[in-house]
Parts: sequence; C-alpha cells; structure tokens
Amino acid sequence: MDPRVSTGGRVAAGYRLSPRLGPVTPAELSQAVQVAVRTAVEAGELSVDVPEQVTVERPKNRDHGDYATNVALQLAKPAGMPPRAVAELVAARLRELPALAAVEIAGPGFLNITLDAATQGELARTVVETGEAYGRNEALLGLKINLEFVSANPTGPIHIGGVRWAAVGDSLARVLKATGAQVTTEYYLNDAGVQIGKFATSLQAAALGRELPADGYVGEYIADIAKAITDGVPGILALPEAEQLEIFRTQGLALMVAEIKRSMTEFGTHFDTWFSEKSLHDSGAVEKAIERLREQGHVFDEDGAIWLRTTDFGDDKDRVLIKADGETTYFAADAAYYLSKRDRGSEVSVYMLGADHHGYVNRLKAIAACAGDDMDRNIEVRIGQFVKMLRDGEEVRMSKRAGNIITIDDVVDWIGVDAARYTLSRSSTDSTITLDINVLTSQTNENPVYYVQYAHTRMCGVARKAAELGVDKGTAADFRPELLATSWEKDLLGELGEFPRIVAKAGELREPHHVARYLESLAGTYHRLYENCQFLPKGDEELTDTHRARLWLVEATKTVLANGLGLLGVTAPERM
Repeated sequence: MDPRVSTGGRVAAGYRLSPRLGPVTPAELSQAVQVAVRTAVEAGELSVDVPEQVTVERPKNRDHGDYATNVALQLAKPAGMPPRAVAELVAARLRELPALAAVEIAGPGFLNITLDAATQGELARTVVETGEAYGRNEALLGLKINLEFVSANPTGPIHIGGVRWAAVGDSLARVLKATGAQVTTEYYLNDAGVQIGKFATSLQAAALGRELPADGYVGEYIADIAKAITDGVPGILALPEAEQLEIFRTQGLALMVAEIKRSMTEFGTHFDTWFSEKSLHDSGAVEKAIERLREQGHVFDEDGAIWLRTTDFGDDKDRVLIKADGETTYFAADAAYYLSKRDRGSEVSVYMLGADHHGYVNRLKAIAACAGDDMDRNIEVRIGQFVKMLRDGEEVRMSKRAGNIITIDDVVDWIGVDAARYTLSRSSTDSTITLDINVLTSQTNENPVYYVQYAHTRMCGVARKAAELGVDKGTAADFRPELLATSWEKDLLGELGEFPRIVAKAGELREPHHVARYLESLAGTYHRLYENCQFLPKGDEELTDTHRARLWLVEATKTVLANGLGLLGVTAPERM
C-alpha cells in the first residue's frame, strides 16, 4: 500500500489509488476500497462522504472470492443510486489493481474480491520478514491507559477470581501495547482500613494460641505468617498487646504483599506500579481530592457529613466522603485514587473488578464526571464473572492452605501456568467459566491450549525434519508465492492476514479473548493443511519450488502463532 495511507484505517488527504498492492491484509484491502470510493467522489460520479472504515470480510463460501464488502449497499441511499450502480463504480477502480484477480458484483450489490495468487502468497514472506512485529499496529497509538487489575486485599493469597484478572489483565496490557497504547499496569493495595485490622488480630491470635476471631481470617497461611513474624521479631510476644498488634499489622502486611508479588511473578503477570491506599491518607491526597471536587461544585455538607453528589451522574444515591464523626470513607479514597491516576498522566483509567463489584460501576464513573472528566471516555469499569473448577466432574471448592478459597498456587499446581493463563483469557469476562482439571491436563483436542501449542510444535517438527534432510526454504529471491494456490494454503494465508485486525479489535474492545479464539481457528486451519499437503520431498524426490514456498508458509504460521501466544503470556513450545 502507499505509505500515505494511515494505519488507523482512514484515507489520508490527497491520497490517490496506488497502481499496485503488495501482500494484502484485510486492512490494506479495506483502504484500497476506501480509495476507490474517494476517487469516484472526486471524479463527480458519487456524491457521498467517504466512510472512515470499510468492512472487508472473508466470505464463508469461498466460491464468492477471497474477500467481500457491502460498501455499495451502505453508500447507495446517501448517493441516491441503486446499490449495483455504486458497486460498479467502485469495482471499476479496484479492477485497475494487478494484485486483484477479479472483482465481481453479486446479489443486490456485494463486491466479491479475488486476490491474485502471487499477491496472496506474498503475505507469507511479509510475515517471516516482519517477525515478532507482525500483528502490531497503531489502532490506539499514543493513548495513555492506566490498567488496574487484581487489586485483592493483601490479607490472604490471590483467590481464583483474582487469578482470572491476573491472566486477563496482563494479556490485555500486552495487547494494548501491541496496538500502540502507552500502558501502565497497576495493583491497588488496600493497605488501610478495617480488613487490615482484622488481618492483624488474626495473626496475633494465631501467635498467642488463641481462638481466631469470628470475623477474622483462617487457613494455614495465617499460622505460617504469624510464625514468620515471631521468628523474625524475638521477644514480640513479651511486648504489650497493643505494640504486638502494630508489629503484626506492619510485618504481616509486608509478608503478604511479598507473597502476592511472588505469585504474580511466577504467573507471568507484571505490574508497573504497586499503589498504596495508605499513601493517599498519609500524604493528604484524600483531603485535597475532596477540595478539588468541591471546587467543581459537586461536594455538599449535610447532617454533619461531607457528601459527593453522584446522583447527578447516574449513581443510585449520593455518597459520603467524610462521616459526621470525622471518619473518612473508602469512597473518599476511591475519589482520591482516581484523581491520582489522572494526575499521573492517564487519559483512560481502566478498572477490572470482581463479580461482586457491580455496584461500583456507576459510583466510579460518577467520580470521573464530578472531576470534570468524560465518564464515557476517561474511565472504564469492567466486571469479571465467577470461575469454577472441576475435577472428576465434581466442583473443587476448598484450599487446604487458604481454608475456604482456591488460590493462585492451587490453580498452577493443578493445571500449570500456560493452561491457566490461556483458558482464563479465552472467554469474555462477562461470562462465568469452568476450568476442568481433567481436560486441561490432557493431551487431546478438547484441551484448547494443547490444541494451539501442538500446532506450533508440528511446525517446529517440520523445520527439524527439513534440517535433517539438509533442505531449507531458500532466500527471499527463491520464494515463489504464486505456488501457494491450493484451497488449504489459501485458507491459511487468509487467516494469517486477519491477525493484525484481530489484535486491533482485542485492544479497542479491551477483550483479549479474541486473540485466543483466533489462535484456535488458525491452529485448526494449519492442522488441515498439515494433513493434506506435503511440505518436504520424500525418498528420492527433488526439492521443488513448491516445497520451498510451503516452508515459507509454515514459518509464517509459526511466527503468527508464537506472536499470538506471546500476547496471552503463554509459551510456544518446540516439543511436547
């Protein structure tokens, strides 16, 4: 494509239809259709606004071509012309492109486009030469996003709900960066308030051999942490209980945070910032936030308390910032935290919260609006649904170490990091999912991560076999893309071309599961190619240009599969 065409899908001003296309991706073909429309408009043949985006899709029936677009049907009414007449104007210009073998008008005005075989096959070379960068795009170029996820109270191990966000959040961060966004990943440590107090009293009770408080924390980890503190602070139990309690609070919190950081690191989840709620109170940020919101005109005083009028922006009730007794609420800290994110440069603050946090959506958005921001742009609140685990058909509910929850370490022990990350990321977060331990530890096609990783190992196996035979794909000059002409090869090339668009879609929608589902489709298409095409010479056969072309295609597919798995934080093994 001409370099003056913007990668975001808009036609640059002054752009003219290029006489040639290089390797064609759907995005590039979409831009070519846009240019065809623009030239018809500039020639006075059409009187319409050039669409900013043109949908180009692969038809289910490949007899209808490699790609299809309904742009003529969309433009017909504003143009005041029959759809087929609009289609003919666009098709006439597209037919000027040597990269397109045919452009046909079907039905009421669909355009069916067939690529030249060499043009379609050329994509394999492009993917191989682009390598790890293939799939990256500029859909969200420069957008500054603060992505907060997991953020579980540092009072116990990360539970199964937090594990889902650890997988999805980290994958989303990788996808967003691949679309050009500037992403800061953040874990909000709720290290102030009532729950930390209960955690400290639970540790103290365990250390003193007392019965744990009814509203405290249970599980072996409480006894483990209590012992670590008493071993590390000799004589602690001889101190007055108030002094003991403070040590158990500070030391217990430090040990628990260190444990959370360890589990996140071992799960492959990275956070740029570990933000302390306590720091908001200690620095005076909460009080300053209240004053800033008051200046915006949304803070009022009533019944001795200080309130934020969140009902002006869709909340079901106004929220208390400071109670009548002078105690600061959690909501006040939430407001200060949002303003902190904005002050640190975030254009969009994404909150990824658990299934029991539906009530937070409107109140958090109201904070943004009260601060003078656009609640539909500057803040996004995403809710993740519950996760169940099955073993032998029975739901697993308990963890020995944590007492009443399944922890991240349990999940890793049972199914491994790759299976956990992939399976937790492959479904939309607004749906409840079930992890079946038996399936996810099996080497069968029912196991989605195995199915995808096995495709990668098959490709690596082809490369190893080629090395054993002393053959390779040759140089770029040896590559003859027009030889990749079977239906299986065309299907695979079509899938490879979709990858950049899938990555952009996953980033724009904040849904990394689109990448996982794409990888499963790509793996299936490759498995079919593997069963039906010969990659290497057999016996005394000579190495042909067709063999070489297929080796380019295998390497291209291996590259895309590895790139996609990398976006999900999942390994691409060479052997299984």
